[in-house]
Amino acid sequence: MAGTGLLQRTATRLASLPRPRRMWRIVSRAIGDLLPKGLYARSLIIIIAPVVLLQSVIAYTFMERHWQLVTRRLSSAVTADVAALIDIYESYPQDKDSETLTRIANDRLNLDVDILKGAKLPPAGPRPFFSILDEALSEEIRRQIRRPYWIDTVGRSSLIEIRVAIPDGVMRVTARRSMAYASNSHIFLLWMSGSSLVLLGVAILFLRNQIKPILRLAAVAESFGKGREIEFRPRGAREVRQAGHAFIEMKRRIERAMEQRTTMLNGVSHDLRTIITRFKLSLALVEQTPEVEDLQRDVDEMSRMLEAYLAFARGDSGEVAVPTDMRALLEDLRTDVERLGAHVEAVDLEDHPRLTLRPDAMRRCLFNLAANAARYGETVAITGRREARAFLVSIDDDGPGIPPDQREEVFKPFVRLDDARQDAGGSGLGLSIARDIARAHGGDVSLHDSPLGGLRATVRIPA
Repeated sequence: MAGTGLLQRTATRLASLPRPRRMWRIVSRAIGDLLPKGLYARSLIIIIAPVVLLQSVIAYTFMERHWQLVTRRLSSAVTADVAALIDIYESYPQDKDSETLTRIANDRLNLDVDILKGAKLPPAGPRPFFSILDEALSEEIRRQIRRPYWIDTVGRSSLIEIRVAIPDGVMRVTARRSMAYASNSHIFLLWMSGSSLVLLGVAILFLRNQIKPILRLAAVAESFGKGREIEFRPRGAREVRQAGHAFIEMKRRIERAMEQRTTMLNGVSHDLRTIITRFKLSLALVEQTPEVEDLQRDVDEMSRMLEAYLAFARGDSGEVAVPTDMRALLEDLRTDVERLGAHVEAVDLEDHPRLTLRPDAMRRCLFNLAANAARYGETVAITGRREARAFLVSIDDDGPGIPPDQREEVFKPFVRLDDARQDAGGSGLGLSIARDIARAHGGDVSLHDSPLGGLRATVRIPA
């Protein structure tokens, strides 16, 4: 239903746009879907596309204006020579054996001429699929000679054969292909294509070296967001180095802020724990009455709440991320939840994944969610599965669940639900701590309806 409403709103907005703008938006969106999404691939397109376009324009112009023009001029000259030989043959009948004609054609025009008396033209063969020479030579013969003819431009690669009908037979003329065809024009195209490939190869190498620092910066930023130790030295162009130095400075400021916060919290923790310990000693020395026992329970509750507040504020930032066996971690989680008195089904795991994370922090994140499920449900199920770039841990229960409109509210610190369920710690911080730990690893925690009838808490961990 939500997807249908989104489509309807999109269609309404598009219908309200002017038609040219709507068409341009549709076309640009289609082109954007076809183009690659990576910076390296897009940069290659920016370099290669203009070069290919320029080479195509140059090649087309060369083929249209130079190659075809030269071929037509050469074909016209050869046709003119053939026409002159026909005129000589018909104007001087005293050369009965055509010896003089053959000698003049061979010595002066570099043509081999044979008079085939009584012969007829061969049947026309199939035209070549792409032959500038065949087209140009046929057009010149029709224009200059205007007699039935037959040509062969592909039978022998180095020669062309022209046969023209004469009154007493057929005149066969054989010429070198280079006399009617610009045979060396392809060398220009080969040199142009070869040099373009070399230049593109050099450009791609330089571009790859320029893209590497950007990809390295992105990988380091992602690792820092997952709470992993990183070593980074800015490289590349000046702008990329500036971005790298800005990232390092940001990282230092975040670490200083976290260190100052941890130091302050340690001091506050020490002072408050000292006062609470004095309360406990004082209560232990007085007579144990119902009122004193109530005070002791209040002091114990205050101590637990203090530990929860400090743990939430610290965020377990001092732990180092290491490769961790998720099956072993989830099996330990199952054992811990069973100690709380809940029935936990067997851990359902597709394989034995090893993820780089802070194991104690992640164990606490999952335990907060599982303990919350055990508190409000009788059966708890723990499953793990891989997705494209993440590992998902789902914790299901058969408890009363949480209304969908309040599932984001329970992640706020100190929020308690009156009519539904709340976190297992009782201080309103259990779910907040779980999401804080998951996000410190670059992931998140989300709540959904469970197949068991209660609530499903899903932890997404980047793989």
